[in-house]
Amino acid sequence: MSEHIDNSPQDADWWRQAVVYQIYPRSFADANGDGIGDLVGITRRLDHLADLGVDAIWLSPFYPSELKDGGYDVADYRDVDPRLGTLDDFDAMVAEAHRLGLKVFVDIVPNHTSDQHVWFQEALASPPGSPARDRYVFRDGSGPDGSLPPTDWEASFSGNAWKQVPDGQWYLHLFAPEQPDLNWEHEEVRADFRETLRFWSDRGVDGFRIDVAHGCAKDLAGPLADIGRPQYKGIHDDMPPGTHPYWDRDEVHEIYRDWRTVLDSYSPPRVAVAEAWVTNSRRVLYTRPDELHQAFNFEFLQAPWRTPDLAKVIEESLQAAASVGATATWVLSNHDVVRHASRLGLPVGTDLEAWLRSDGREPAPDLALGLRRARAATMLMLALPGSAYIYQGEELGLPEVADLRVDDLQDPVYGQSGGLRKGRDGCRVPLPWEQEGPSYGFGDAAGWLPQPEGFGALSVAAQERDPDSHLAFYRTALRLRRELLRPGAPGSETLGEPRRKWGLPAADAAEGVADTGEAGMGEAEQLLHFTRPDGWECVVNVDGPPAHLPPGEILLASGPLTEDGLLPADTAVWLRTDGGGSEAGA
Repeated sequence: MSEHIDNSPQDADWWRQAVVYQIYPRSFADANGDGIGDLVGITRRLDHLADLGVDAIWLSPFYPSELKDGGYDVADYRDVDPRLGTLDDFDAMVAEAHRLGLKVFVDIVPNHTSDQHVWFQEALASPPGSPARDRYVFRDGSGPDGSLPPTDWEASFSGNAWKQVPDGQWYLHLFAPEQPDLNWEHEEVRADFRETLRFWSDRGVDGFRIDVAHGCAKDLAGPLADIGRPQYKGIHDDMPPGTHPYWDRDEVHEIYRDWRTVLDSYSPPRVAVAEAWVTNSRRVLYTRPDELHQAFNFEFLQAPWRTPDLAKVIEESLQAAASVGATATWVLSNHDVVRHASRLGLPVGTDLEAWLRSDGREPAPDLALGLRRARAATMLMLALPGSAYIYQGEELGLPEVADLRVDDLQDPVYGQSGGLRKGRDGCRVPLPWEQEGPSYGFGDAAGWLPQPEGFGALSVAAQERDPDSHLAFYRTALRLRRELLRPGAPGSETLGEPRRKWGLPAADAAEGVADTGEAGMGEAEQLLHFTRPDGWECVVNVDGPPAHLPPGEILLASGPLTEDGLLPADTAVWLRTDGGGSEAGA
């Protein structure tokens, strides 16, 4: 069993440089053979995650749901979907995770409920203006007879964000129509979510991932403003920060200050990370000392595989996090995006929506290149200060399953966009655990999404027998990262001295590596190179010709060096520079 960062009650800062593994429960492991992953299946496979070397798991929603948005349409926030198990199964899973040294995060979805939630059913049965409707955002329509939506607000899944009910009123849904938005100006809503946080914290949950954290607060004062009106210019990014009618409003921070008092009432305090699709300068506001602990850094995930772009994102992310005393987060894949093993094998600038519509054929991804870059990107991510979030299956190098048939798609994005967006099912295909079987060890029957032929070759069982496999690489990298982190370091926001060397001249002599300073990219500069305060360095050749390495002992390389010891493109190394020893190797 791998050793873990000390997650004892005395270590309240364990999360600051932890590695968190995201589990999409319906696609992780199926224990009862119904084709849907479940909590018992997760519990039986937790040893894989302990051996992998992660510090915590984060579960996407497992609550009762009609699955109109993959579980993010929640009908009951304090129960388990019967198809996934029971509360007793959840308690057993948490107990086993803690026994193995793993912390547990769960998803909280505060912006909207399912339309099957008891509150919304009560609202539909109540008249306009009733207290039951006030928990949601109901409004009369526009136009002479109220037959038009109240505003031109846009749903994230395409189309107008209002749906009319039989009595003529309209309700707001910023996502699917089956996901009515809550009214966070209502004290009963706020009180109920405080109770939800306590419910799961009392059951041993260590933290929460906050879905659409930037969406709860809305400008509901009448008359509601159209986003196409002159004061908004019709372009969201041009609106003054914090003033958009329903995204990232300044008032949202009052909600999380309130939540922080609940989280801090536990010992150790519970942790929360925000999913907030906003810019760096706005995202860090969610992580001020009296709000949430972390926020996902999507700029890193979206950065093109080019040295200047990556360097800029890293610098700005670290500076933003340090400005509020937080730690940065780093992520390459999740349940909403094309898997990076495929994404990095496509030409920079590829339109991913168009690529998915072509079933992943136009252009054809270079899967070998994608895996090579995925390893280098992983070493870069794991070397940066702060926390890394890993999505299930990326340790196996799983590609995006881009050629799912339309008849197999489950994601509502496809239908609501009129087929313009294929959706997110390709990254949610059930995991392969074994080389054979009806679902490659996922369960005793075929999974809820079809797995591609040949998935067994990427399975855990197949890769465990190969010391050069992607899985072996992840295990080595995670173990070495833990060994290299300075004991007691709380996820330092700096990279040590000398600080950054964003780019090294390709023609440098091996014994004389020039320091280009903290910023600026010359034409010959090609490497990402930075020093950790713990006595080690990370060097990544993103897209340049083979280059000399600085002096130091190579601890780990994402791929082979050239015959004359140069670092080729799409390759990363970790170097020890303090003279210490290590059992890890290239």
